[in-house]
Order: sequence, then structure tokens, then C-alpha cells
Amino acid sequence: MAIGVASSPSRRRRGRSRRAPMAEINVTPLVDVMLVLLIIFMVTAPLLNAAVPVDLPDSRASAMDQQSDQITISIDETGAIYFDEEPVDEIALAARLENVPRDADGKPPLVTLRADRSLRYERVISVMGELNHAGFNSISLVTNSSVSAP
Repeated sequence: MAIGVASSPSRRRRGRSRRAPMAEINVTPLVDVMLVLLIIFMVTAPLLNAAVPVDLPDSRASAMDQQSDQITISIDETGAIYFDEEPVDEIALAARLENVPRDADGKPPLVTLRADRSLRYERVISVMGELNHAGFNSISLVTNSSVSAP
């Protein structure tokens, strides 16, 4: 009585698998990559907010929370005005401010004003006057945080 090697049940399993191919996708690497990308975007998003190069003055003021619907007005060292990142003159600034959408209560969004430290006070006040004339009374002045500010 000889046992055939080819007919052994354990021998058949080692060869070709008779199971169906796995149709599931392992999502763990996908989730890992997405979490890393999320962290990268969370770190770099605040840095992308200031596209106009401005030498901000130093201050010991504490940082404020950023709002999603805020408007950024920048004035560079030459006195050029930027609405978000787009250059505008004072007349175009007034027109752009009138077209800014208000919330349900009719309240305008928060305005952050970034002005270069070498500017004359008169230039900054003229831009703030345009903002006030357009109904933007809540204006945040952006500075560099410093412990030893004057």
C-alpha cells in the first residue's frame, strides 16, 4: 500500500491557491499619507497669508485669532496699497470695499492692516480713513511680536 504523493491534500495547498483574490484595499497607508498632508497644510497655511512683503513694526501685543472671512490690506514701503494680494490705488480701494459682502446682520468682515514700519503716519491714516468711510470700523493692526519693543 503506497500513498500517492500527488494526491496528498497538504500537497495541493502548497501549490496554487484555490482562494479568490483579495478584493479589499488596505486604507491604512492612505490615511497615514492624508494625515501627514493635513499637518503640512495646517502648518503652512498661516505663512501663506502674508504674500506682500512688509517690514512690520515690533510690538508686545498678544496675537489675535484669525477669522476665515477677514480682509487683509497691506501698505508696502513705497506706499502702494494691496487689497489681499492685489495692488490697488485709493480710488479702487474705496470701490472694492463697497463691494465686500456683509454678514446676515449687515456687519462687515474684520480688516487686518499690515503697514511697513518706514511709512509716514499720514499714509496709514489715509488708508484707515478710507476703511472707516466704507463702514469698516473694526481694524486690526498687524505687528511683529517682540518682548523688547519700545
